[in-house]
Amino acid sequence: MTSPQELVRCLQTPSLARLKQVRYSWRRKWGGAALFIAWALISCTPNQFTTITLYDTPHAFVRLEADRTVEKGAGHHHPVTLTPEQVAAVLSGVMIVEPLAKMPIYDEMGGPRRHRAFDENLVAFFAPLLALGLAQATPEEVITFYLSKDLSGVTREVTSGGIFVQDEDRLHLILGNYRSRTNYMADFGAAPTTDDRLTPMLPLAPQRGRLDFEPPGAATVSSSGWSRFFERDRRELIVMFRQLTPLSLTQSPSSQTSTR
Repeated sequence: MTSPQELVRCLQTPSLARLKQVRYSWRRKWGGAALFIAWALISCTPNQFTTITLYDTPHAFVRLEADRTVEKGAGHHHPVTLTPEQVAAVLSGVMIVEPLAKMPIYDEMGGPRRHRAFDENLVAFFAPLLALGLAQATPEEVITFYLSKDLSGVTREVTSGGIFVQDEDRLHLILGNYRSRTNYMADFGAAPTTDDRLTPMLPLAPQRGRLDFEPPGAATVSSSGWSRFFERDRRELIVMFRQLTPLSLTQSPSSQTSTR
């Protein structure tokens, strides 16, 4: 960077060329910084923004959000009609497989290693709202969901994500967060997180474990697979929902498949 002393010496020189040289030097030095700041602002902007709110409380919501990652002419297969029972069959099949080695900071030490992401009550709560969202969404929208639980005055536990349909029979479910903690504990104390209500499809903290589905043949897992220990990329299931038997919202999911 040109120092103040250099600038004074240059301005004392009567040569106009010398003054232009200083201007060029400052522009070159600070132009890169300006470009970096602009890039950072753009990259921090969420890929979705709310278009319609179907349900909203301080601790839960279901929304339609514009998906700016959709390319022109290649949108989602929306609107699409799924019954709440069909959506319930999808949600009840989503499984979490915890890591073999559990860590007290990140994991609950009790409970089965393989368990459902959505219990019976959550399935009954979210299924009708998500079905309504799919029926109202445009090809440029996704349906997002969010649920939080207060752990303390400054920390919440968040489960959130989104769904959309492609190719008529493939429902994509992105589980951005599964019981992620805001202000999660990093190596050197509490690490700040983004506003968890603004970015439901993005992880707030490293996501341990992996996604699975029951029955196994009805879904595939889409992930870049950085690691099966900490997955920082989005975790996504592609479910062939027409292969599933609709699940009555009054029927216990455990009566169809086991949690092992």
